Amino acid sequence: MYSKDFDGWNKLKQIIDERPADVFAYPREIWWCSLGVNIGAEMNGKNDNFERPVVIVKVYNKETLLALPLTSKPKTDKFHFRISSGQHDSWAKLTQAKVLSHKRLLRKIDVLNEMEFSQLVLAWKNFV
Repeated sequence: MYSKDFDGWNKLKQIIDERPADVFAYPREIWWCSLGVNIGAEMNGKNDNFERPVVIVKVYNKETLLALPLTSKPKTDKFHFRISSGQHDSWAKLTQAKVLSHKRLLRKIDVLNEMEFSQLVLAWKNFV
């Protein structure tokens, strides 16, 4: 088992918190997002920015949004929904929807087409 860098995440989290919330995202967009180091089976971010791709499900206001984290590892269970974006497939983790600050968003990756996004939202709503 690997050691989680809670101290490194805490330092970066303080820097992220000081950022202005000048990035804005829209539903259907996929972004790299600083998710951090989490507890147990919660999705962790990777690399120096503790980042993971997320798909934006809903924007509440200029400060907060709802997102589903993505994984590149194929999953065929009821807890994941396959999406095709860019040059490869990803799987949205339906069990781990998160309300996030726009400050956590790093780089926009892609935008899901409307039909695929509608199917994802329906799968998520039917799951919860």
